[in-house]
Order: sequence, then C-alpha cells, then structure tokens
Amino acid sequence: MAAAAAWTGAASPNSLLLSRSPPHAAALAPSPGSSMRRRLLLGVGTPAVAALAAAAPPAVLQDGAVTVLITAGAYSLVRVFDELTERRLIEKSLSRKVVHVLSGVLFMSSWPLFSNSTEARYFAAVVPFLNSMRLLIYGLRLYTDEALVKSVTREGKPEELLRGPLYYVLVLLFSVLVFWRESPIGIVSLSMMSGGDGFADIVGRRYGSAKLPFNRKKSWAGSISMFISGFLLSAMMMLYFSSLGYIDVIWEEALGKLALVALAATVVECVPVTEVVDDNISVPLATMLVAFLLFSSNRTIVN
Repeated sequence: MAAAAAWTGAASPNSLLLSRSPPHAAALAPSPGSSMRRRLLLGVGTPAVAALAAAAPPAVLQDGAVTVLITAGAYSLVRVFDELTERRLIEKSLSRKVVHVLSGVLFMSSWPLFSNSTEARYFAAVVPFLNSMRLLIYGLRLYTDEALVKSVTREGKPEELLRGPLYYVLVLLFSVLVFWRESPIGIVSLSMMSGGDGFADIVGRRYGSAKLPFNRKKSWAGSISMFISGFLLSAMMMLYFSSLGYIDVIWEEALGKLALVALAATVVECVPVTEVVDDNISVPLATMLVAFLLFSSNRTIVN
C-alpha cells in the first residue's frame, strides 16, 4: 500500500498523457465505468487527500502517526517473543513475563512522542483500546490466534486472555485517560504493575525456594524483587518524565514516598487473594490509592 501511495503521489497529470492520440481514438474510447476505475487507479483523487492532510492541525498528524507506530510496535513485540518461544530460545513463562514488563515500560516511554495538545491522551488511549478489543475477540473465540494465546497466557487457553492480559491493558487505558504523563500517580502505578509484578514472577520462579509463611505460592525472593524493581523503575520513570518537564520532583521527599508505595504494592501482591482478585488489578489499584494519598497531599510533586 505504501509503495502504491508513493507511486500515485509522484505521478503528475503530464505523465499520464500520451505523446500522440491515434486516429481511431474515438473508437477506442473506454466506457464510463472503465474511465472511473482508471481515474481511481491513476491517483486523480490524491490531491484531495493531500489537501485534507495539509488542512489537518500538525498535532493531529503527529499524534496519529505516533499512534500507528506504537500500535505496530506493540503487535511486533508479541510476535517477536512468540517466535523466540517457538524456536525454544526462551522459556514460555519467561517470554510471557518479559512481554508483561516491556509492554508497560515501552508504552509509558512513548508518551512524550505525542503532542502537547489536550487530545493527545486520547490518541495514546487508542493503543490499549485496540489491544483490549483484540483480546476480547480472541478470548471469546470469535477468531483464533494461537501465537497470541501462547505468548501471553499461562496454560495456552484463549479464555485466559479475558483475565490477566485484558486487565493489564485496561489499566493502561485507565492510566492514560485519567492520569496521563503529568501525574506521578499513573506513572508509578504502571511501573509497579509492569516492572514490579513482572520481575517478582521472573525472580520468584528461579530463586523462590523459600516461600512466604502466609502464602505458599509466593516467595521471599519474588517479593523482595518486586519491591526493589518496582521502586527503581518508578524512580527511573519519574526521572524520565521530570527531565522532559512534565513533572517537577523534590527527590528528598519523593524517594521515601516511592518506597512506601512500593512496599504497599508488594504487600498487596503477597496477600493470598489471587483467586479472587488478579494481580493486574490489585497491584495498580493499591498503588494508585497510596500514591494519591502521598503525592497529592503536599508539594512533593508539582505538576
């Protein structure tokens, strides 16, 4: 499609003219229907499309292009790790959690690519919205995508897409629409959900022989990893957004409060309620609540 668009855009009216008309041109005149098809194929409508694009505000063009880029990147990320899993270059459980970590981190990191318009967050929200629709379609078995199911589910069942993976993208959608890049609450919440919870599973599976006394499904190694990785990722993402001017951070106060947020998220992740509430819901909700209480009470963060 891109090549065809480039060709039609490059074609000028003069390039479509023949050097000399044959004597019997009238006899060879195409039918009206054929003429219409030829006009469409030769790109006669391209100037109208170009005029429409020129009339659109630069912010809309920027946000639209970034949305397409990130959507394609999100799709490619899952496909890459699915291919690695198929070739047995990475374990399925590790692949699933790496996708879990990278999806949130890369999505957040892309927010500064959007314009400063008030509509920018809605363009960004298109990415998790499309992913949620995709998960619903395949989770309800309206269509099948074995590669997607293998990449992001534990047991390889399509209905699993309607739980953890769907909750994950819905939290991304909620954070974009409600908090966006000017609020530390969304940034910290997504950092704890993607980085903290993701690394807790990765480390816990490998070094989690010592289990928690009140939850035998969780380990000391995994919980400690969640606290450290969640805290560090939250701090790094806040540094990232503050360096770009979206938030101002008083680090002497913020670091201590980030530690409290990370501790609260870790405690919630340890509680044996996974059968009732998924970690992709409980962790970000707990983080949002604690972060709201801590960061909204004083000037630790100034938007």
